[in-house]
Amino acid sequence: MRALPRPAKTMKHPVDSSIEPVINIRRTRGKFNSYWLTSAVLVVSVALWQVVSMAGIFPAFALPSPVAVWQAFVEIVRNGYGGQALISDILISCFRIVIGFVGAIAIGVPIGLLMSRNKIVFDIIDPLLQFIRPVPPLAYIPLLVVWFGIGELPKAILILVGTIPVIIIGTMSGVKSTPALRISVARTLGASNAQIFRRVVLPSALPEIFTAMRVGIGVAWTCLVAAELIAASSGLGWLVQFAGQALQVAIVIVGIVIIGLIGYAMELVIRRIENWVVPWRGHN
Repeated sequence: MRALPRPAKTMKHPVDSSIEPVINIRRTRGKFNSYWLTSAVLVVSVALWQVVSMAGIFPAFALPSPVAVWQAFVEIVRNGYGGQALISDILISCFRIVIGFVGAIAIGVPIGLLMSRNKIVFDIIDPLLQFIRPVPPLAYIPLLVVWFGIGELPKAILILVGTIPVIIIGTMSGVKSTPALRISVARTLGASNAQIFRRVVLPSALPEIFTAMRVGIGVAWTCLVAAELIAASSGLGWLVQFAGQALQVAIVIVGIVIIGLIGYAMELVIRRIENWVVPWRGHN
């Protein structure tokens, strides 16, 4: 008997091998250009700030120069402010954010999934959701202080109440955006309702859920700073309020910049998790 011939080895097309380095170079160049653009915007903004502060358009105490703000930052890093270390205020605020935000995700995502799949649950929760959504979180602060005092619980509840509508609505939107064709194909292949939900609906909804989280982290910081401005003796919001009452504008700006940087860092973390969990986002 004649032996079967061995299959020929698949050769990589020379065109493919020549295109890959070009694609990698373009990606690297794009990232490099975006970093340079961001850096240029920051440098120009700080330079304009310095020019305006030196021009005397505003009093020196009302608009301190970037150098004065940096000196204030170094001072409170070394000696703290109002009897509190800066790192302590940062950690306390981050702890409050994590507790409230994680609670909003843990409650909001399941509720959003249930509302999108069950009309009875939707009819029960939707009126309450639409009632809570337009009410500013600041309006709840007096009630929360009266009911729970000025401890950590009212701050966590305020973040949860302010953030949970965003999470619920984003989850519902993600489920409803699932292409009907995918569900039909899965059903034709014999998938059960549970399998369709787990393998088709939930993966399709994940991008919208992560978008809701990215929006929600900004809402969470807004709620936290509002709570710390009124009912707290520590945290970055308290730092801004305490310095503002003393007309120490440089320290106020330091607090605002730190809040913005931490919020941006948290948004980047959510984005990284999204890229890991939802690698197919942006692809058909």
